[in-house]
Amino acid sequence: MNAIVNTAPGRLEMQDLPLPEPGEGEVRIRTGACGICATDLVMIDGWTRTGFPSVPGHEWCGTVDAVGPGVDGGLVGRRCVAENVLADGAEVGFEHPGGYGECFITEAGRLQLLPDDFPFAAGVLIEPLAVCVRGIRRLRLEDTTRTLVFGDGPIGLIMVILLRRAGAADVVLVGGRDERLQLAGELGATRTLNYHELDGPLAAGIAETGSGGFPNVIEASGSSAAADAAVVLAAPGGKVLLVGDYGDARADFAWNRVLLGEIELIGTNASAHAWPEAVRLAVEEKLPLDRLVTHRLPASRFAEGLALTRDRTSGAVKVVLEWPQPRRRHADERQPRTNPRRPRKG
Repeated sequence: MNAIVNTAPGRLEMQDLPLPEPGEGEVRIRTGACGICATDLVMIDGWTRTGFPSVPGHEWCGTVDAVGPGVDGGLVGRRCVAENVLADGAEVGFEHPGGYGECFITEAGRLQLLPDDFPFAAGVLIEPLAVCVRGIRRLRLEDTTRTLVFGDGPIGLIMVILLRRAGAADVVLVGGRDERLQLAGELGATRTLNYHELDGPLAAGIAETGSGGFPNVIEASGSSAAADAAVVLAAPGGKVLLVGDYGDARADFAWNRVLLGEIELIGTNASAHAWPEAVRLAVEEKLPLDRLVTHRLPASRFAEGLALTRDRTSGAVKVVLEWPQPRRRHADERQPRTNPRRPRKG
């Protein structure tokens, strides 16, 4: 099989690797599509969590290609996504090979099945959708009057969709790319702010627009400045949900702001226990996940996909790599006869 392998910091290569075989309780997935995530870029550039070589790809959608002992053979051919955290605590797409490979192994118990006609490209957004579902649960949305969202990436945009679905009346999104801000408005944001156009410190600039005192603030950009501003802009008794990855950044706000304002800081990480609901929302409620897919490329053009994702001027929201799929045999196709009839005499 082919796989896009992270061989050194900043280096990816298409390699021919042995086809993995599923063990007890495992399935082999044939990747249909895989999204390029900002976390992938950090991984590819080199971090302490995984070494080299490795195969990224935690935002994937595919079909069950083979099953191991103890797994129902009826799963073969079913379209699916899956929770990536496995029994050993490691994740598909990080410590375990992921969807940058044509095939990979996961645990059958983590599978979430999809309709056969569910688009692979939209399916890759179910992973960030599950992250957002878990985040909204932890936020415990009670006061739906006003919500501020930092971040115009896929997580921030999906948060807008879920907030509006939950009845949030006024959702303000702060971002830095005009194309994404326009999309946020189309997805339900009642107002958008471009932080490049704000004067002074972020919190002060937002407050000057008449946006201050939010009962709910969601920080999904990974910016430490935005995380600090989130605390400042929270209303008394408000909640601040932290979804972004802040690396080694440290807080730089007055802790008495949290104390005196009785502000609740809530961290949320990954997508545990949120996958069934995420799949239900994607399939039954038909959330517009496909609106976030701006670029679809064959996996062989992975270098172009990575460049688009890194380029803040490309207009990319979600870049998806698509793997070629085996031709499916139609029901009316005849199998060749193993014992052809002899022609009749006469």
